[in-house]
Parts: sequence; C-alpha cells; structure tokens
Amino acid sequence: MHRFILLIAILGLISACARPTGDFGRAQSSVVHDEILPQVGKLRAKANGEPQSNLNLTDEEHEMHNRVWRFLVASHAKDWFYDAVVEWQRLRLITAQNNKFSTDRYYSFLRSQKYSSSKVRYYKVANDIDADLNTSPSVFKAICDVYEIDRRRSIAVQSLNSAQDIEKISVSERRAENNIYIDWFVQAMRYRYDSYSLALERLLIETPHEGARDVDRRLSLFAIEVERAERHDFCRSPLDYTKTANSNAIASRYETKSYIFGSENELNSEYLK
Repeated sequence: MHRFILLIAILGLISACARPTGDFGRAQSSVVHDEILPQVGKLRAKANGEPQSNLNLTDEEHEMHNRVWRFLVASHAKDWFYDAVVEWQRLRLITAQNNKFSTDRYYSFLRSQKYSSSKVRYYKVANDIDADLNTSPSVFKAICDVYEIDRRRSIAVQSLNSAQDIEKISVSERRAENNIYIDWFVQAMRYRYDSYSLALERLLIETPHEGARDVDRRLSLFAIEVERAERHDFCRSPLDYTKTANSNAIASRYETKSYIFGSENELNSEYLK
C-alpha cells in the first residue's frame, strides 16, 4: 500500500496535478492523464472495493463525463475552485467527495483582486453565477440521457435469457459508477452556491452596495437548480435564466431589510478592471 501511495504521488507530480486544457476549456490529449493515471486510478478503486465495471462507455456516458468535468473546471472558477482535486477525482485517485472543501476560498479570491472599484466585486459574483446557470442545464441533460441508458441496460439484462451473472454485475457496477459522477456534480453545485452566498454576505459587511440585490436574485435562481440537483430531478426543462435573472419574479431577501446600499442602481453585465 505504501508503494501504491508513493506511485500516485510521483505520477501526480509528473502530471502537475491539473489536467491540461486548450481553447474554451477543452481537455488536451495527454498520455499521463488519458492513459497512465486512469489505470492507476482503477487499481486504487479496485483495492478499495469501489465499483469497477468492464462495460464500454456509451456516447451518452462520455458526454456526461465531459460535461461534469467542464462544469467543475470552468474558466471563471480556475482561481478558487479545487482544480487539482477535481482531476484526481476524475482519475479515481481519490474518492469523489468534496464535503471538506472550504467555502471561503471564493471570497478570499475576490478580496485579493485589486479592482478599480469595490462594486466591481458584485459584478464579478453576478457574472460567475450566470456562468454556472448557463452551464448547468447541459450537464442536467447529459445526466438525464445517462439515466435512460442505465434504464435500458437494466431492462436488457433482466429480460434476456443469455445474460450472464458477470454481465448483471457489470451493469450494476456501471450504474454505481455513473452515480458517483452524478453525486460529484451535485456536491459541486451545493459547494458553489454556498461559496457565492458566503461571498455576498461578506461583501455586504465589507463594502455594502446596491448590487447585492441583483446578485441575490441570481442566487435565488441558482438555489432552484441546486435543489433540483439534490433531488436528482435532471430531466425537467430548466428555467430561462435570460428572462428571469433581471426580473422581479423572485424577490431578493434583502429587499425588505434596512441594509445601507449606495445611491446608485447601475449593475450591468460588464465589470471594470
């Protein structure tokens, strides 16, 4: 076991932890990340008794893997999200759990940026939430498609007389593997929401501004999607965020409170640098 841990550490250093990316956040081909480390991850998962299916991946499963990964390493989160941990989870070098992640990393990142105006941090939070709101529906769809694949496999293995025990086990393990990816995404959704919420609360204390109301409306929309994800309700049509983000359909929790905001009401889609 000590040799196994040492091997992982060495390979991790060689790979520089995070998966290399190219244009638009797409993963670049890498022998270490695409061939060597996945094999090491399979050995670790097997040694820990985690599900290991020998079934080939369907196109839908490939799509879900890519969508989940891109959501977790989205460009707007590269300065505060755990990109190295995300990659190790994808490779199964560690279990896909992030419940120990600190939700103050995002706010610490915001504070460290030397913007020309304190209100710019509100613009940044609003835009980052928008990015997640615009990205998550494609992940929801990909997960819904995989649900259908798992359902078809289950029907086939139960109804075909030629199905062997080893195939039944593989189908069960593949469903468990898919659920690992899905749970990973759900945990990330909750972590991001909690991080944005904490950042908004800290900003209200440090640099109060009218922009908090707009950020909170977006957070209210994001909360709906987080709750859907936690219910595993992935197959229903998402909200049209472009129509609702700036409306009064979802009231801000700050509307009736006596926070002291600035006199301006000028939140827009671009923030200053």
